[in-house]
Amino acid sequence: MMYYRRKISMALLQIFAGELDKRTLQKLLFLLTRSQQKPSYDFVPHRYGCFSFQANADLCTLMKYNLVSETEKTWKYIGIENYIDTLKRDDRAIIEYIKQKYGTLSSNELDRLTYQKYPYYAINSTIAKSILNSEELQKVEEQKSFGSETVLFTIGYEGISLESYINRLLENDIKLLCDVRKNSFSMKYGFSKSQLTKACNAVGIKFIHIPQVGINADKRRELNTQADYDKLFDEYKQTVLVEAQEEQIEILNLLKEEKRIALTCFEANINQCHRKHLAESIVGLQGFNYKLRHI
Repeated sequence: MMYYRRKISMALLQIFAGELDKRTLQKLLFLLTRSQQKPSYDFVPHRYGCFSFQANADLCTLMKYNLVSETEKTWKYIGIENYIDTLKRDDRAIIEYIKQKYGTLSSNELDRLTYQKYPYYAINSTIAKSILNSEELQKVEEQKSFGSETVLFTIGYEGISLESYINRLLENDIKLLCDVRKNSFSMKYGFSKSQLTKACNAVGIKFIHIPQVGINADKRRELNTQADYDKLFDEYKQTVLVEAQEEQIEILNLLKEEKRIALTCFEANINQCHRKHLAESIVGLQGFNYKLRHI
């Protein structure tokens, strides 16, 4: 069974005569999701404005099934099914509205329109200065987050999309993401090492993996209650945190250098993740005179 969000992407291609410029497709998908009660995709501020890693990955997957083809600049629908007719009534109406309202705009005109209306998504744009006036550029600058304090953050990715996660990092002006998982792999799209590194680099955030401070996967298999987690973390504090002093000092030095770094792992609940205890151990190191914040 095909994911519904992928039907949205293909229906959008179909209503635009089967082919769209890659930047244009991302902009139109973005504008489409602004009208949905539950957006099909989330977006980040990329080098050309709003961009969905998930939408791009979906199109690459659809290409493997011979439903779309790719050129250097475009995506083209090459299937035979009419996906517009498979959508919910509200989404069909939204796609028809998108075609009517934006169908005659060029890629540059769509860039300008989205930057004007949604300036946050232009904060990393490499072309904003060439298409916006000084007043509009000032609005973009006002969307940027600047953290004046040195802060050690922690963040989990459970329950949120890659785009929402990256936006949370940007909102807190994170300069460096430290992956503290033992194994930097995830079944959840976007959070394996190579994917996460690429996503971070695309928005100007550095990435480093420090596996020595992680917990072996086999120790996490029977965790049913908070007491189970507490027992695991007691062992973690007595073993890994004792043995990985050098890596903790490395993280502290990175904090001093980058000013705003985040330790990341899976769990949303900070009380069920080792990053809490790792962070608290780093706070206890000589020379730590900064803030700790879980986001």
